[in-house]
Amino acid sequence: MLRQRPCQSGASQMTAEKHTGGCVCGAVRYETEDEPVRVSVCCCRWCQKRTGSALGISVYFDDNKITFNEGPRTKFRLTSDAGRWIETEFCTACGSTVTWTLEFNPGRRGIAGGTFDCPSFWYTPERLVFARTKPDWVHVSGDIEVCETLLE
Repeated sequence: MLRQRPCQSGASQMTAEKHTGGCVCGAVRYETEDEPVRVSVCCCRWCQKRTGSALGISVYFDDNKITFNEGPRTKFRLTSDAGRWIETEFCTACGSTVTWTLEFNPGRRGIAGGTFDCPSFWYTPERLVFARTKPDWVHVSGDIEVCETLLE
C-alpha cells in the first residue's frame, strides 16, 4: 500500500527548523532538526549509480539531528575507489535509498535530497563535486562552488 505524503498547494510538511521525509512507499519516515551542515550536488559515478540519474543531492546533518520514526532500513557498505567506506541505508519494502554515512565525514549523515516532503527542495546547494564526471548538459549557475573532484 502506497503511503507517500502528497504535495498540496500552499501546504508545508516543515517548520522553520524541522523537515520531514521518507522513502517512496512511506514505510521509512524521518525528521531533521535545524539547518543542514552542508548541501552538495554530486556527479561521481557512485552517486550516478545510486540514484540512477546524472547526479545525487546530499543534504548533510549531524547524526543527532535526525530521527527515524518508522520503517526498517537495510544497510549496504562498499569501498570507494579512494579506499574509504560508504554505507547507504534503504527501505526494505521499496528499495529507496534514504540516507548514507561516509567514512571521511564522521558524525554526519547524508539525506537523499529528493526524499524530503513538500516543498521537496527547500535547501540551497553550496557546491557541485565531481564536476569532471557530470554530463555536458548539466550547467551550474549562481553561487554554487564547482569542484572537479571531492577535495580541491
